[in-house]
Amino acid sequence: MEISNPQTIANIPLCEPNLAGNESKYITEAIASNWLSGGRFVNSFEEQLCEFTKVKYAVGVSSGTTALHISLIIAGVEENDLVLVPNLTFVATANAVKYLKADPVLIDVDRNSWVLDINLIREFLETQSFVEGDSCFHKYTKRRIKAILPVHLLGNMCDMGELLTLAEQYHLVVIEDAACSLGSFQNGKHSGTFGLMGTLSFNSNKIITTGGGGAILTNNEDVAKRARFLITQAKSPGIEYLHTDVGYNYRLVNPLAAIGAAQMEQLNHFILSKKKSKEFYCESLNLTSEQIQNVTINTDSNFWHFVMLHERSRELIKYLSQQNIETRPVWLPINELPVFKNDIYIHTHNCSKQISDLGIMLPCSTSITEMDLNRVCSFITKFNQI
Repeated sequence: MEISNPQTIANIPLCEPNLAGNESKYITEAIASNWLSGGRFVNSFEEQLCEFTKVKYAVGVSSGTTALHISLIIAGVEENDLVLVPNLTFVATANAVKYLKADPVLIDVDRNSWVLDINLIREFLETQSFVEGDSCFHKYTKRRIKAILPVHLLGNMCDMGELLTLAEQYHLVVIEDAACSLGSFQNGKHSGTFGLMGTLSFNSNKIITTGGGGAILTNNEDVAKRARFLITQAKSPGIEYLHTDVGYNYRLVNPLAAIGAAQMEQLNHFILSKKKSKEFYCESLNLTSEQIQNVTINTDSNFWHFVMLHERSRELIKYLSQQNIETRPVWLPINELPVFKNDIYIHTHNCSKQISDLGIMLPCSTSITEMDLNRVCSFITKFNQI
């Protein structure tokens, strides 16, 4: 097949930020105020997050990864502990566990929803763990299992009702990795607000961005206070430099929060755009339920990223790149990464591997046009005929 000259075709990026609102105005105000490390936009942005998610407290931090790190510390995860983590996720989720010299127990994902397989978790806890006092332990290594870290992958949500029931039964702390799912709800409740803590990411490819940044969501006042303390180098109140704990420089700074405040004003529009892109791809490409992520029951996904499964995914990625259309494969399963190859992996059908091998992320910027979507679908159709 003849391939068009990519230099003659406008580039279609995978997922670029959309800075069409008050971002420039607010960041100029933040700089003019001379308040950079802190300032009114940090407070405003946190308040906007609380209002949108209906959570009591939102603590702005420097990234989604630092949000995970602090949350795991507050949850009491310690060296040699185990934390249940999905095997299909961006590596930051599992990395945060390693920061504390703990290890993930990697749980395969459900073949339809692509999020944690609750049945596998239940089976693992029933057959490979025991409860002693108010703690849960791995039967074979005697290591404490401290927490569950569900990831609401691509905007879809885990079945939080089932997960919370298991967590309570086995005395596990639930920390939701909601990096992908700002704007996703389950039974009317926002992602990241079910567990003790939830974490958000505002990386440049997320549904809203601050360039770099993240947040910790919680309804627990003590948790929020502890988080604020730890992210400011664990400095005690007052002018003296008294630091009673090991702290971290993990604050979200004022100019970046200013971008976030402007982004929040457009969030509902961004969610609508993501949903339209998903519908367009499904209809134009005649995709079946076996080729896409199926939304968990009673979940309203933000459809942050659209992924389809294709038997020749790597060839298709290369072909679209030649048409100046940016796509990406899905992340490698965590158990295939060298750092995690010796960690426990619980699976039956290794669905993580199947989704990773076949998955292709298609362009879905919130600024993408119908013409661009048509062009992507047209070239995919042409590729399928080769």
